[in-house]
Amino acid sequence: MATWEPTVEDYSRIFREQNPWHETLNVPEVLAPPNERPLVRLLADRLTSNQPPRYQLVLGPRRVGKTTCMYQVVRTLLRSGVNADRLWWLRLDHPLLIDWSLGDIVRQILDISKAEPDNPCFLFLDEIVYAKNWDLWLKTFYDDRYPVRIVATSSATAAPKERKLESGVGRWDENFLSPYVLTEYLQLIDQPVEVEVLGNLRLSIENAINADLPVPPLKQHWERLLLTGGFPELLLWAESQAAPELSDVTLESQRLLRNDAIERAVYKDIPQSFRVDKPVLLERLLYLLAGQMTGVLSPSTICRDLEGLSQPTFDRYLHYLEQAFLVFVLPNYSGSERAIQKRGRKLYFYDGAVRNAALQRGLGPLSDPGEMGNLVENLAAAHLKALAVRTNVRLHHWRDGNNEVDLIYSHPTHPVAFEIALSQQHSRKGLQELMNRHPEYVGNCFLVAPGAVAAHPATSATGVGTLPLDLFLAIVGAQTEIAMVPMLEIRDTLF
Repeated sequence: MATWEPTVEDYSRIFREQNPWHETLNVPEVLAPPNERPLVRLLADRLTSNQPPRYQLVLGPRRVGKTTCMYQVVRTLLRSGVNADRLWWLRLDHPLLIDWSLGDIVRQILDISKAEPDNPCFLFLDEIVYAKNWDLWLKTFYDDRYPVRIVATSSATAAPKERKLESGVGRWDENFLSPYVLTEYLQLIDQPVEVEVLGNLRLSIENAINADLPVPPLKQHWERLLLTGGFPELLLWAESQAAPELSDVTLESQRLLRNDAIERAVYKDIPQSFRVDKPVLLERLLYLLAGQMTGVLSPSTICRDLEGLSQPTFDRYLHYLEQAFLVFVLPNYSGSERAIQKRGRKLYFYDGAVRNAALQRGLGPLSDPGEMGNLVENLAAAHLKALAVRTNVRLHHWRDGNNEVDLIYSHPTHPVAFEIALSQQHSRKGLQELMNRHPEYVGNCFLVAPGAVAAHPATSATGVGTLPLDLFLAIVGAQTEIAMVPMLEIRDTLF
C-alpha cells in the first residue's frame, strides 16, 4: 500500500486555515478576546520599531495565554495599518508541519508574500520547539538578514537553554508570561483595586501602610486563584457560569489542567525538547512533588520513595519540570553565593491549582488548614516569583537549624522578607533570627496573614511588621503589572 504524502495544496490549505485574516482582514474574537495583557502592546511596539533588531520568544506555562497574546498582536498590527498578507501564523506542532524544515516553510512564505527588507513579513510561530533545529534556523534568519520579524511561543524553555550561547545572544529576547496575579484577575472581572506603586516593593509596602490604604475583602477572589488557577480562559469561563457551584467549577478546571497543563507537558512538551526515557516516572515525580509543595527538597528521600529514580535522574527530571514552568525552586539565602548553592532548595508550583489538579484535590483544601496554609504560601511565592523575574531580583527562602523564613526578596537596596501564615499569631522567631544574622533585614521583615492588621516593623516590639494577605497580594500584583511594561525578559540568573 502506498504511503500518503502531503501535497503543495495540503500545505496551502494549512496556511489558509491558520491565517484567516488573509481573507477576512480581521482576527476572530474567539482567537483574540478584548482583554489584553501588557505584553501585547510591548510585542507590537518591538515588532514595529525593530530597535534593536531582535526576535521575540514568549515563554510560560500551558494555558497561560501565550497563543492568545500572539493573536492579539496580529490584531494590533492589522489595526495599525500593516497589510494582512504580511502577517503569517504557523502552529508548528501541526502534524503536517512538525517534520517540515522551518527554513523551507519560511522561504516559501517569503516567496508568496514577496517580502523585502523595507517591507518584511511578520511571522508568528506557535510552539516553536516543535520545529527541528529551530534555534539554528532563527540564527540563520537573523545572520543572513531574512526580511522577517518574528514572535514565537513555547511552553518549555528546554531548547533555548541548551544552545543559547551559540544561537540566541543578541538575536532574540525571552519574555516570560506568568499566570494571572490577583490584580490582573480583578481587572479581568471588572473589579479593579487601586494600589499606588513606587520604585520598588519595599517602598510600595511602606507607602500603603503609611497611607492606611483601604483594600476591600478579597478572600473569595484569591481563593478562586487557589482553586481555578491564574489561567485567563479558565477564569473567564468560571465567571461566565450562571450561579456556578464552586465544586463544579473547581472540578472542571482541575480536569482541564490535568489533561493539558500536566499531561501535555509531561508526555509532549518535555519529551519534544529533552531526551526522556521514562515519562511515566517523570509524571510520578511530579505527583510526589505536588505532595511536598512548599517543603525543602530531600532528593535522597524522593529517590528512595520512587523506585527506579537515581539521584542524577532526579536532578535532570526536576530541571525539566522547571523548564516546563510547572515548578520552581528557591535556594537558601546566605551572604555567600557558594553557600546558597550548596544548601537545601524549597519547592513551589508556578500555580497551585496545577498541584491540586495533579493530586485531584477538588475542594479538599478548603477544609484542611494545613493544606490551605501551603496553598496560601505558594500563592504568595508565585506572585513574588512573577515580580522577581520582571525586576531581575533574586528570590530565596532561609533556613538555619530550626529557624525558617518563607520568602526573601533580595532587592539590592531595599530587601524585604516575608513569613506567610494563616494567623497573625504565627511565630515571628524565624524573622527575628534572620535580622540577627543579616542586619540588612532589620526593619524589612513582615508577617503576612489573612485578616492581619497592617503595621510597620518599627511599631512592633518584635521588629516584625504585619500585612493582611489581601493587601500583600494587591501590592505585589500591582508592582508586577507595572514591571511588565519596561522589563519582560527572563534573566538567566533567575533560572
